[in-house]
Amino acid sequence: MIPLMEFGNTAHKSTRTIFGGAAFWTVTQNEADRTLDLLLKYGINHIDTAASYGDSELRIGPWMREHRKTFFLATKTEKRTYLEAKEELYKSLDRLKVDYVDLWQMHNLVNPDQWQTAQNEGGTIDAFIEAKEAGLVRYIGVTGHGLAAPLRHLQSLKKYKFNSVLLPYNFILMQNEKYALEFKNLEDFCINNNVAVQTIKTIAKGPLGDKKSKHAVWYDPLEDSKSITNAVHWSMSNPNIFINTVGDIHLLPHVLEAASNFESQPSDEIMLADIKKNEITQLFKGDEI
Repeated sequence: MIPLMEFGNTAHKSTRTIFGGAAFWTVTQNEADRTLDLLLKYGINHIDTAASYGDSELRIGPWMREHRKTFFLATKTEKRTYLEAKEELYKSLDRLKVDYVDLWQMHNLVNPDQWQTAQNEGGTIDAFIEAKEAGLVRYIGVTGHGLAAPLRHLQSLKKYKFNSVLLPYNFILMQNEKYALEFKNLEDFCINNNVAVQTIKTIAKGPLGDKKSKHAVWYDPLEDSKSITNAVHWSMSNPNIFINTVGDIHLLPHVLEAASNFESQPSDEIMLADIKKNEITQLFKGDEI
């Protein structure tokens, strides 16, 4: 089974591997239900979806009648104003068929102008505070993609006491000295303030470029079980983070199996060999967000 860890200051012990609901962007309900069986097999008890993930909330909703108590349920909004975010939360609750979510997150909040709008009066933060006070959400968080995420999340945490953050983390990305330093600064702050750190892009191989992916992800992912296992084990060797699974139901079993048999960190020699073998490159360039 996949080990459990306190999810920040929420008092919930989440599996260190969290199901990433982006995998349900375009799947059928039958495919989603078969995935539920897989999640239950591995003991996954935390689901992370978003209003913008296509049909994901609709596919998860039917599970909640029987399994609401099984899962810590999280969703996200990309809206940046109070009214838009509030309206989207009610839509998410309806699609998920629940009265509340455990975690509501500001989705991909890294753009400076959007950050100013969302985090100040009349912005998303007002909807978050109101929803938390009304019991529609229990906890709140912030997520981000790209190299700007660590600094922006630190800025968010110093503005308001969010319960969680989410951002990219993998071996090749942490070879970027600037990003690695900023990630470590954010991680230290989160440890000291009991904030959960979720990570994404664990098995990213690089950008798609002109290639057409055969997987339901916007980047080029690792495909062979051994390389996936090494990537998952490398990330899990950081005892302070959670891993959000890949956005593809066909790669998901490899990630869950790797997480279930984690023992130790692969050596740098192993990870560098995988970079060469798989032609792994940096997913993000410059300061893109």
